Amino acid sequence: MDIRQTNTTALAYLGDAVYEVYVRESSVRAKPANIDAIHRMNVRYVRAEGQEVAIRALLPELTEEEQSIVRRARNHKITSKPKNANPVTYKMATAFEALIGYLYMTEQKARMEEIIRRAMKIIDESGGGGPRVAKAPTEPEK
Repeated sequence: MDIRQTNTTALAYLGDAVYEVYVRESSVRAKPANIDAIHRMNVRYVRAEGQEVAIRALLPELTEEEQSIVRRARNHKITSKPKNANPVTYKMATAFEALIGYLYMTEQKARMEEIIRRAMKIIDESGGGGPRVAKAPTEPEK
């Protein structure tokens, strides 16, 4: 199976779940007071607006192959109307999630974690559309 040819919607579906786990893990590691606090902390990272800001900032840092995945996902026809985001924002967020899914499926864990950390930092620095959140995940403990 050539992952580069996989449907970008499927990659985004997987990437959304993988990214969510990383975001939640970073929040739990930050030891917030309660689940409501964790949820409030995570909103800015998982919102389409925050992901759009991150992927736009990350584009120049991506490899040719990563940029190709992002372009394919961004240009993929939307079959359903996004609920809370404009279509351009939704497409860019989907492209970000497809990139995460692609890196996960190609077992590029270090690169995926690097991009997730950078994305979370970019979202933090941009304001990302929500309340201040947990710090980006740190390097794994040894």
